[in-house]
This record gives sequence, structure tokens and C-alpha cells, in this order.
Amino acid sequence: MPTNEKEINCNLFDQLSLLEDIEEVATEKAVLEIIAKKRKQIERKLYQQPPLIKE
Repeated sequence: MPTNEKEINCNLFDQLSLLEDIEEVATEKAVLEIIAKKRKQIERKLYQQPPLIKE
């Protein structure tokens, strides 16, 4: 379990990287739509205000 905001952000960036890799090989429109939806969800967590954890 991540213990600080930096660790959480690293995990979210890793998720975005995975989505980018999958997007490169995805060909079906439905799959690309799901990837776009997941990207928005991850970015919402990544850039939320106030931050996830107060230090």
C-alpha cells in the first residue's frame, strides 16, 4: 500500500503508461473508448485538489 503522495502518483503514472502501451495495439473502437475512459479516471485522481494525502 502506498504510504505517501509521491508513491501514489508513481502508481498512477504507471497505470497511464500501461494504457498507452495497450492503446498502441488496440484496434477496436470499443476498446479505445474504454482506454479513454480509464485515462480520464486516472488523471482525475492524479490531479485532484486537495491532494490524496496530507503530509
